[in-house]
Amino acid sequence: MMRGMNLYVKRVYEAAEDGDGHRFLVDRLWPRGLRKEAVPLTAWLKDVAPSTELRQWFHQHVDQWAEFRRRYTAELKALPEESLQPLRDAVRHGRVTLLYGSKDTEQNNAVVLKEFLEHSRMAK
Repeated sequence: MMRGMNLYVKRVYEAAEDGDGHRFLVDRLWPRGLRKEAVPLTAWLKDVAPSTELRQWFHQHVDQWAEFRRRYTAELKALPEESLQPLRDAVRHGRVTLLYGSKDTEQNNAVVLKEFLEHSRMAK
């Protein structure tokens, strides 16, 4: 775990703030109702989002948060190194905000991704 990691999560529908630092959208689908040019982003990292199959499964099983976390963490561990590299690079240079579209602010993929990054070896 990297000490002092400046990693945060935020709904993409909330206004961008100067303190957000590098802003990465971590959903596979573009958020409804938002124009791409209206959302300030460092990058849209579709590859680090849950697979379509897992996203659809969780939509049908929202009461199974622990199982979603387990499955998504397994997907993250199986990703090629280069998929997470933009996040690793950005975190070395300051604050990083993971943006998500879900209405649920406590049980969403960005929360799991943040936890995964904080507990993995970001400083590779």
